[in-house]
Amino acid sequence: MYADHPEPPPLERELLSVAREGARAAAGELLPRFGHHQAEIRSKSSPTDLVSEADVAAETAIRAVLAARRPQDAILGEEGGATGDGELRWVIDPLDGTTNFLFGFPQFAVSVACEDSAGGLIGVVLDPVRDECFSATRSSAATLNGAEIACSRRPDLGTALVATGFSYDADERARQAEVLRRVLPHVRDVRRAGAAALDLVWAACGRVDAFYERGVKTWDVAAGSVIAQRAGMTVRPLTARELEPTGIVAAPPALADQLLALVLGG
Repeated sequence: MYADHPEPPPLERELLSVAREGARAAAGELLPRFGHHQAEIRSKSSPTDLVSEADVAAETAIRAVLAARRPQDAILGEEGGATGDGELRWVIDPLDGTTNFLFGFPQFAVSVACEDSAGGLIGVVLDPVRDECFSATRSSAATLNGAEIACSRRPDLGTALVATGFSYDADERARQAEVLRRVLPHVRDVRRAGAAALDLVWAACGRVDAFYERGVKTWDVAAGSVIAQRAGMTVRPLTARELEPTGIVAAPPALADQLLALVLGG
């Protein structure tokens, strides 16, 4: 699929190596804690938006790798915020799917991306439970554990399996339910697994056909967007509008316009 760029250039190779090392370091903090009672659980944006010491430990592990290998770069992390100043910026979600993790539901991931002034440069999404590492660079193919992946080529939205997610805010969930009401009659079915990074990479390898969600944060989708695009998907931002936050739609090119129209409504 990408014979013109069989190997990424040296900088991309270096950054990809760093991202994979950081993701593995985070997984080393998460897996021993999974399935056990977590200390220091607190809420963030709402009582249902949770963070635990596992999130913090995993981000600390990633930041330690970045400090050792890329100290000149900036970092934006879900737990630690923005630090540093550099031409490159790392965008990290140490535990995407915290609620799943805390409930013992095995659907969570580590997401590590690096951006330059032109946007996403590399992305790594690691599923520690399944030991599946999805990755891509701007100029190389998307892969799963080193094997090239590609998105669905389904031409008909009516037979598509579509993933989505919901906000932690009750009012926003009500508005998302209205979007779901529009989408559901026009697709095969909808899945909500609770980890946007995994939704994107599962779409990238064809486990679902498409994904949409409003209210996702930069760190939720930065890595997955790079991987989805390199797997052949059309990835479009949803701009904020009255009472609705920004979001994302990712779909095979043949389905993107139809799905976007349903999500936007009116």
